Amino acid sequence: MTASAAAARQIGMLLFPGLTQIDFTEPYEVLSRLPATTVHVVAGTLDPVRSDRGLMLVPTATCAACPTLDVVVVPGGPGQHHAMHDEVLLDFLRRQAVQAEYVTSVCTGALLLGAAGLLEGYRATTHWLSLPLLQLYGATPIERRVVVDRNRVTASGCTAGLDFALTLAAMLAGDAVAQQIQLQLEYCPAPPFASGSPATAPAEIVAAARHAAESFQQQRWQAATRWRNERSPRSHPAAGLNEPMQRSTG
Repeated sequence: MTASAAAARQIGMLLFPGLTQIDFTEPYEVLSRLPATTVHVVAGTLDPVRSDRGLMLVPTATCAACPTLDVVVVPGGPGQHHAMHDEVLLDFLRRQAVQAEYVTSVCTGALLLGAAGLLEGYRATTHWLSLPLLQLYGATPIERRVVVDRNRVTASGCTAGLDFALTLAAMLAGDAVAQQIQLQLEYCPAPPFASGSPATAPAEIVAAARHAAESFQQQRWQAATRWRNERSPRSHPAAGLNEPMQRSTG
């Protein structure tokens, strides 16, 4: 990217009620440190937005007044399946995606991109519990922490937002800048447990997590299936969605 392009870089991060704040705040912490970059916190109105755990986040721009963006970032969270019916948010995403250099998401923000029609024909990832849902939006689910397909960049669940943001920072400003930000944040993870993935967590922990999320995941499936059937009843049928996901070692 040229210096003049970098000087004009505009990043927009979407807010909606019931988002998971870590999906938003981790990428914000990284991307706001990029040189010559303005990060806009975007929502339907300028009213504070409550996260799923009660943290209040304050927008700096409305969807209507937000400038043209180079990068769009969509977090996830339980509020996603309500946000996917918010035409103000969906129209904002579609409009900005036309000229954006990168259209991105963290966790189930990918499902919101899908609801806006922005993942059709793309490889993508999302939270492990919702990964099969991507097929309903015409995307190819990939079991990986960060997936880059052309100008779509998606991250898996929650804490993958840091890996995503550093990957995106390197794509925008170079490896050295991304590495400096990583060092500033002292991002050198050494988790106390190997339970951060269903592939490594004890079977009983995975079962408990699935059980705890079962009711909400059923709602999410129903919402996504209804969305798909309303738009293209003969496309992307729900049958066969339990087939194994594509696994990557990269």
